[in-house]
Amino acid sequence: MAKVIVVTSGKGGVGKTTTSASFSSGLALRGNRTVVIDFDVGLRNLDLIMGCERRVVFDIVNVIHGEAALSRALIKDKHCDNLFVLPASQTRDKEALTLDGVQRIIDELKESFDYIVCDSPAGIEHGAYSAMYFADEALVVTNPEVSSVRDSDRILGILAAKSRRAVEGREPVKEHLLVTRYNPTRVAAGEMLSVDDIQEILRIPLLGVIPESEAVLQASNAGTPAIHLEKSDVAEAYKDVVARFMGEDVPMRFVTAEKVGLFKRLFGGR
Repeated sequence: MAKVIVVTSGKGGVGKTTTSASFSSGLALRGNRTVVIDFDVGLRNLDLIMGCERRVVFDIVNVIHGEAALSRALIKDKHCDNLFVLPASQTRDKEALTLDGVQRIIDELKESFDYIVCDSPAGIEHGAYSAMYFADEALVVTNPEVSSVRDSDRILGILAAKSRRAVEGREPVKEHLLVTRYNPTRVAAGEMLSVDDIQEILRIPLLGVIPESEAVLQASNAGTPAIHLEKSDVAEAYKDVVARFMGEDVPMRFVTAEKVGLFKRLFGGR
C-alpha cells in the first residue's frame, strides 16, 4: 500500500524543498518506487533543485484540468531510476489546485508507486492545505529559531484537525520532526534553540537533524539533491533520516558541538 508523505512547515525558507528532494531521492535509492510532487503553484522550485527544469512540459495543473495525462507530466529523475517528479505550474494560481483533482492524481499514483512525497509551499493557504490533506505521514521541517518552531506548531494543529484522516475520524497523520540548519556550536553559545528545546515545544518524535552547511546552497544551484553530495555531513544526515523513516535504529548525529583541542584554541583552528 502506497504511503503519502507531506513535507511541511509554516515558515518559508526552512528547507522543505531541499528536504523533499533529498528524502524522496533517499527512498528511491533504497529501491522504492517514489514520486515527489511540487505543490507550490506559481513559485515552483522543486524542478530546479532536482535539475529537471528544462524537461518540464506538463505540470500538475495540466493534469488536474485534463490537458495532459499524468504519465506525460511525470519526469524521470536523472540520478535515481525509481524516482519521478511531478512539477508545479509556474503561471497558474494556487486556486487551480482542487482536492478532487489532487485526489485523482494521488489515487492513480498509488497504483504504481510505493511512496508519494508532497512538497508543500510555505504558509497555511490553499496550496499547503492541498499538499497535506491526503497525507498518511508528515515531515515537519523547522529551523532552530522561535518563529520557525511556532509556525510548525500551527501546522501540527492543522494536520490534527483538517487532514483527511482527521475529517474522517481515522488514525491521525503520523508526525515526524526534522530540524534543519542546525549548528551545535551556536546552540551552545545560546544563539539557537537546542533540539531538546524544539522537542519540548512541538512534542513530536525527532526523525533527524540536518547540519547547517553551505553545501546545501551549492547543491541547489547545481540542480543536485543534497543527499548526493558524497562525504558531506548533509548527505549523511539525510541518509540517516531515510534509514530511521524505514524503521532502522540509527544513532542521532550532528547534535553536539565538536570539541576543540588546545592547538586549535591557541591558533584559532588554523
